[in-house]
Amino acid sequence: MAGRDPILRVERVKKYFKLSVGTVRAVDDVSFDVREGETFALVGESGSGKTTTGYMIMGIYAPTSGRILYKGTDISVPAHKRPAWVKREIQIVFQDPGTSLNPAKYVKDIVALPLVVNRLVEDSREIEERVARLLEAVELPPDIMYRKPRDLGGGEKQAVAIARALAAEPRFIVLDEPTSALDVSAQAKIVSLLMRLQRERRLSYLLITHDLSIVRNIATRVAVMYLGKIVEIGPVEKIFKNPLHPYTRMLLAAAPVILREEEELLPRDVIPVGEIPSAMNPPPGCRFHTRCPFVMDECRKIEPKLLEAEPGHYVSCHLYKEQPVSQ
Repeated sequence: MAGRDPILRVERVKKYFKLSVGTVRAVDDVSFDVREGETFALVGESGSGKTTTGYMIMGIYAPTSGRILYKGTDISVPAHKRPAWVKREIQIVFQDPGTSLNPAKYVKDIVALPLVVNRLVEDSREIEERVARLLEAVELPPDIMYRKPRDLGGGEKQAVAIARALAAEPRFIVLDEPTSALDVSAQAKIVSLLMRLQRERRLSYLLITHDLSIVRNIATRVAVMYLGKIVEIGPVEKIFKNPLHPYTRMLLAAAPVILREEEELLPRDVIPVGEIPSAMNPPPGCRFHTRCPFVMDECRKIEPKLLEAEPGHYVSCHLYKEQPVSQ
């Protein structure tokens, strides 16, 4: 069960990319925390800013402003400027293992790299033993270490990527669309594997995805992002049973379901209108107002605050008038 203390805090973080034709506001004043042992999900359409947020946590990007704290240490800098223990404890599993694994290397060398870089092994014999144990942990046979990624299936490649992330003995893993490049059967195996590893190793996950079914299955809390902003945040069961923001309702209405009971819970009152605006020139006021069926005059002019609509459940929408409170 997830602990109460946050292992990671994101405080009013922004990430702007300056281009010759203007500035892209990829992430614009985002705050949340991830508690130890939980899976916190960021969901939203392409261009919502969720992957950019994950990359700032990894140190691939440095924030334009705001702070990211890991175990109380400010890590709002590029990865090469971070303490070695932070770089070791925060790892990532990328979306497509076909591109994140070096096709010229053997699985043994791919998985062993974090062991060598972090000086966790002393000789070649220990490397082989540790790699074999890591492959066993992700339910792969030891002899797969002498194969190359091109010889593996999609699910096997992603399991290798997970083994590589585990090699550094992390406490926090960013999962960037970890199942989207896989077929349905491989997706189920990877989800089951991630859940087991979290229980056994007390890992904390940041799950970045557009797949609401994986969020429902493994996440503890979820933040919904739209055009660089968090529009709703709360426990998974509350978001799914009582979605408040029109954009959240739109996402849920479009989610595929299998059971009739699930279909009956889908929102029916939100039909998306028009295209997603550009992050280079976001609309004033509420950024969703150009597509919202409930738009009011104030939505076009005033940016809504993030309000606590019910305990632990926050929403940024003028349909809700409670006074704003701190997260």
